[in-house]
Amino acid sequence: MKEILLLNGPNLNMLGVREPGVYGTLTLQAIVDRLNRLAESLGVGLESFQSNHEGELIDKIHSAYGSKHGILINPGAFTHYSYALRDAISTVALPAVEVHISNIHQREAFRHVSVIAPVAIGQIAGFGADSYELGLQALVHYINRSEG
Repeated sequence: MKEILLLNGPNLNMLGVREPGVYGTLTLQAIVDRLNRLAESLGVGLESFQSNHEGELIDKIHSAYGSKHGILINPGAFTHYSYALRDAISTVALPAVEVHISNIHQREAFRHVSVIAPVAIGQIAGFGADSYELGLQALVHYINRSEG
């Protein structure tokens, strides 16, 4: 069975509370529950991890090397400046899809740039919590197409 690592960066543990007009009312756990159901229907395993600490996310990416087939990541604010996360994703050379609940390209100018995007196979933004499901479907499709 193919295994996917789902990573969520800083402040995403506060979904449902944090700016519901921007990020919606679903909690991170509700999103993960939806993704687990989708992963099962797609025939893949899903490991979920959230941290507000850059180093913990990097360690999780490193641990995916040799054990996961892809990474689905919402880096949160690290999207815009974490070259360390970018380098970790590049180092493990696993296909990664970057997802965002809001459309980062319609928001404040500092949110328009992603340092993660150049090492991701794609980016999905602006579809609310559905961005995660769209991202997982795209990632699994990419993996299956690449391997078969």
